[in-house]
Amino acid sequence: MTSPLITDSERAQMLSYGRERAAGKPCDPLPVVRLFTPDARATWLLTELDPADGDTAYGLCDLGLGMPALGQVKLSELATIVGPRKQPVMRDRYFQAIRCLSEYVRLAEQNGSIID
Repeated sequence: MTSPLITDSERAQMLSYGRERAAGKPCDPLPVVRLFTPDARATWLLTELDPADGDTAYGLCDLGLGMPALGQVKLSELATIVGPRKQPVMRDRYFQAIRCLSEYVRLAEQNGSIID
């Protein structure tokens, strides 16, 4: 399954991390992709894809409500979301993770939103 939200290389990396998690291996990778709504305050830092369906992503989800949390989201569903000004969810082409997912979670919980 392809998605306009992630590149082929991001998909491959996320599937690799997803296979590690499915195998029960400890996994605290750097986020692979940052998705966001340009006209709202939602952000997703995603690390992996479920190898069973290739659509269910896992990572830090921040809907702009002050309660960021780890969770799952379907890329196919994110691709259908538009913000209040009809802007779709977009991939941050310049995102480069500088810390592992658990550190982003810790900081987001302290600040009430994803920082960076």
